Amino acid sequence: MSSKWKVGIIGATGMVGQRFISLLAGHPWFEIAVLAASGRSAGKTYEEAVAGRWAFSWPVPESVRSMPVLDASDVEAVSSRVDFVFCAVNMPKGEIRALEEAYARSETPVVSNNSANRHTPDVPMIIPELNPQHAEIIPFQRRRLGTRSGFITVKPNCSIQSYVPALTALLHLSPTRLVVSTYQAISGAGKTFERWPEMVDNVIPYIGGEEEKSEQEPLKIWGRIEDGAIVPAKAPLISAHCVRVAVADGHLSTCWASFEKKASKEEIIDCWRSFEGLPQKLNLPSAPHPFLQYFDEDDRPQTRLDRDFQNGMGISLGRLRGDSLFDWRFVGLSHNTVRGAAGGGVLIAELLCHEGYIPHK
Repeated sequence: MSSKWKVGIIGATGMVGQRFISLLAGHPWFEIAVLAASGRSAGKTYEEAVAGRWAFSWPVPESVRSMPVLDASDVEAVSSRVDFVFCAVNMPKGEIRALEEAYARSETPVVSNNSANRHTPDVPMIIPELNPQHAEIIPFQRRRLGTRSGFITVKPNCSIQSYVPALTALLHLSPTRLVVSTYQAISGAGKTFERWPEMVDNVIPYIGGEEEKSEQEPLKIWGRIEDGAIVPAKAPLISAHCVRVAVADGHLSTCWASFEKKASKEEIIDCWRSFEGLPQKLNLPSAPHPFLQYFDEDDRPQTRLDRDFQNGMGISLGRLRGDSLFDWRFVGLSHNTVRGAAGGGVLIAELLCHEGYIPHK
């Protein structure tokens, strides 16, 4: 690239914002130009703003330690310094929708980690390997917003990354029914064990809103663009159960699936191992090679051993076997704050920059 895109991180002090900062330090295409957060952090240096809250074992990157934190609500001040923003704020959904739209209307594209706009019909919800074609909805959204370059795109829920890629590689078999249980790490709630001691030696069988997201969001990813809107797919029928487990990072899923068309175990595993998407073909900086890996061992994937596959951007699969009620069952694993959050957002931005949707200002 001839020059780097100038990037802002909205919600920079939270766990996902911190992960964005860590992933973007030294990025070949993107340069952090602005950090923004709530009014409580505004005016502090970034190091001061995250004192006692930095979530990782590595130190705050030197390039941002002394950077002043701006108020995320000051859209003009942030937008004037950046080409686009990543958004990872912790606010009520109505306020998030208003804030993201304000940035888009200021001609600043938004790559959002938040759920507030995931079901807006003309907002693409992208996993770059699975549905990059949904970026084609952006001109329709710009028409609605009255913008030349501003728009909003979102990444989906972190938990679905562990099984939706596996099902997407098998869409030619026409999946009809899916039952999935996800075992989700505490970092998905923005927590560490130090900040959530109640989770030590514990499982909580409920995560608010996760089951609805897990059942609905895959259908939008598998949907089609029609009359200026993304129309969700009608199949497969999905039933989900989501629990919080005493794991620092990594969401694991157990899946049962039925298909209209038949395939052997060897054919399915070959589909997984050979599957690649547009990011791999374009060799985007954050694209994992390979995207999917399959373990033949009965005790893999394991969260602690395998969540960092391909720097946390790859998906691990295992235990494919027949089932007495469904056709097949298997296990999936993804890193929730990398592929499922900040890393997935960075890869979306790389794709949109490469395809010309995010211009330099």
